[in-house]
Amino acid sequence: MDLGIAGKTALVCGASKGLGYGCAEALVREGVNVVIVARGAEALEAAAAKLAAAAAGSPAPFVKHVAADITTEAGRAAVFALGHDFDIVVTNAGGPPPGDFRNWDREAWIKAVDANMLTPIELIKATVDGMAKRGFGRIVNITSSSVKSPIDILGLSNGARSGLTGFVAGVARTSIAAQGVTINNLLPGSFDTDRLKGTMAGTAQKTGQDFDTVWEARKKNIPARRFGTPAEFGAICAFLCSMQAGYMTGQNVLADGGAYPGTY
Repeated sequence: MDLGIAGKTALVCGASKGLGYGCAEALVREGVNVVIVARGAEALEAAAAKLAAAAAGSPAPFVKHVAADITTEAGRAAVFALGHDFDIVVTNAGGPPPGDFRNWDREAWIKAVDANMLTPIELIKATVDGMAKRGFGRIVNITSSSVKSPIDILGLSNGARSGLTGFVAGVARTSIAAQGVTINNLLPGSFDTDRLKGTMAGTAQKTGQDFDTVWEARKKNIPARRFGTPAEFGAICAFLCSMQAGYMTGQNVLADGGAYPGTY
């Protein structure tokens, strides 16, 4: 399927590896120009080189990278020094650490809200009006399945990402919806990433089990009996950014191998 977005320009955050990289790769394969951002310069440069090799189309899309912390004002300024006219924005920030809520102080909560709620809102503010004026825009926020099915040791993530979800539910249904701009949230379940490994390590520590036991038990609780891959996650993201997805907005798209047991 031709997604109709070749030649568009996308900003993809947290794109040096994992789910962010999967989204960037899927977009460049559709002929989308991408600007990728992450904190680690070395990993980001390697990711940019791989993306440039994967780029499809004639002429091939460009791949630019900015090593910055997107959760800071300085980091966002470095990204927007390249321009504000992004047609597609994929927000993504590393999730807060797992743990027991009794051990989290105010600073931990503020850091979580700043990274996983306020940063995406700032990126939306900086780009959405330009998208509306041009008559096309796609914003995809990578959140978490914990928004729909909370995970006890991820309380910081549960809270901060739920705040973003509530904000998007309102702003996606304003006048921008009639101007060709969609805002959706993409909720990953268990994907084979460093984030999942970190969460599993936290569970192992909390329960006193070894890592491999926790890892295998988690897979058995997923109807698909496996963890997802960044590439298939990226393909879902690319579809949400497509011309064909123009009638989908304000939605929370869950990708979890069937793990969520609810009907709705």
